[in-house]
Amino acid sequence: MTAQSQTNPAAMDIAAAHEKILIVDFGSQVTQLIARRVREEGVYSEIVPFQKAEAAFREMKPRGVILSGGPASVLDADAPAAPMTILTAGVPVLGICYGEQTMAQQLGGTVEAGHHREFGRAAIEVIDDCALFDGVWEKGGSYDVWMSHGDRVTRLPQGFRAVARAQGSPISVIADDTRKFYAMQFHPEVAHTPDGARLLRNFVRKVVGLKGDWTMRAFRAEAVEKIRAQVGSGRVICGLSGGVDSSVAAILIHEAIGEQLTCVFVDHGMLRKDEAKSVVDLFRHHYNIPLVHVDASQQFLGELDGVTDPEAKRKTIGRLFIDVFEAEAKKIAALGKGSADFLAQGTLYPDVIESVSFTGGPSVTIKSHHNVGGLPARMNMQLVEPLRELFKDEVRALGRELGLPDVFVGRHPFPGPGLAIRCPGVITREKLDILREADAIYIDQIRKAGLYDVIWQAFAVLLPVKTVGVMGDSRTYDYVVGLRAVTSTDGMTADFYPFDMKFLGQTATRIINEVRGVNRVVYDVTSKPPGTIEWE
Repeated sequence: MTAQSQTNPAAMDIAAAHEKILIVDFGSQVTQLIARRVREEGVYSEIVPFQKAEAAFREMKPRGVILSGGPASVLDADAPAAPMTILTAGVPVLGICYGEQTMAQQLGGTVEAGHHREFGRAAIEVIDDCALFDGVWEKGGSYDVWMSHGDRVTRLPQGFRAVARAQGSPISVIADDTRKFYAMQFHPEVAHTPDGARLLRNFVRKVVGLKGDWTMRAFRAEAVEKIRAQVGSGRVICGLSGGVDSSVAAILIHEAIGEQLTCVFVDHGMLRKDEAKSVVDLFRHHYNIPLVHVDASQQFLGELDGVTDPEAKRKTIGRLFIDVFEAEAKKIAALGKGSADFLAQGTLYPDVIESVSFTGGPSVTIKSHHNVGGLPARMNMQLVEPLRELFKDEVRALGRELGLPDVFVGRHPFPGPGLAIRCPGVITREKLDILREADAIYIDQIRKAGLYDVIWQAFAVLLPVKTVGVMGDSRTYDYVVGLRAVTSTDGMTADFYPFDMKFLGQTATRIINEVRGVNRVVYDVTSKPPGTIEWE
């Protein structure tokens, strides 16, 4: 019997036994934040594009539904709409921004082009009580929210009442308590709406009535059974990058199938300083997991020679990774250990969401270094992706549940292409060595200042320019290093970390003094909207 034929379909859906909220995505760049807020309440949530919402609703059988915001106007002829199946199924529904407008229009209300558009911070006045406000907002109170709309509801559908208003949207929050339909013009999922998480909690807990049974302990046990069911007696190769995602995936898979797993750690020559040693020590010596360490730096750097476009770098690196894994699979088979039937990787839920963006969106670019869509047919392997239902912070929680050391669980994100996208322009060994040393000093300074766990991600970039400088009595013509540090709660939105000038001065001095080839250091103070927080 093959590994594939042993698969138990009932064990393949980890979420099947849990309370669920379905989120219908109309294209908002912060839809993922809705899912995160729901997950924070211990409730499993899943995002689907509006075109697939009806099928997902029937299959998933959620206890409640949230309609996201989006860039379209409900007044357009081809405007996206929520499936009427959802609005007539008798389950609680919450509409957010565009979700409010389409709900109102589809149920018989009126939406008009806004006479007063609202983008950014706004004040909302509560004019009546409702279940969403219980314990959070009081009638007559004024509260800060984050608006982003041009259209607005001007006439309520039958059965609804207005419970809050704002200057640019007199009908800002609507409620139909009988059907448990609620909608709001603002975005409760973003941090700029201070009470937003509590409003969403009221919908999940009080309106839908969910208790919350989504925990990492439960996920761990169910994921182990799912892996065993999928793999059977087959063999798995896991691609280790040294980052949190692949490390957690490897340890989880090893717990499930033991010696059937072989980890392959590919050194592509663009790793952080001492990265290879720390990964080998952890997996080969601490966890005693079979590990193949492949030094493919010459192959990778050779094919990247002369490549300057960041996207071309990503695609080249992704292709070469597949080539290396395929070669290692053949070697394992040649040693008499049996053929490798599966390739494991640390795909996360945001990777999956963005790979099926309903607009086609930027996901093709952002996630091109992931094999979310599958592997080349020639490999004759299946993907094992045990983390594809999790967000980054959930992966960290799972890592702690599995006993992964804090030094690995808490490490800053490091993308698969490594330093390739932190070295804009042509890549050379000399430039990578300079960047590695500068980055190591920067991270060392952050750790010494006690800021590493406060910052979501920090890294150095070797800019593709040289400047004239004076060091001692000599002129220099060397590279500029850019420093980036951001804070984030979810890795989807980010703001720069406000270092004091003393820290920046000391860090810049160390880099210039200790790293040959650098004579200037700059700090990036750009905030980032939802999406990738890399600098490339």
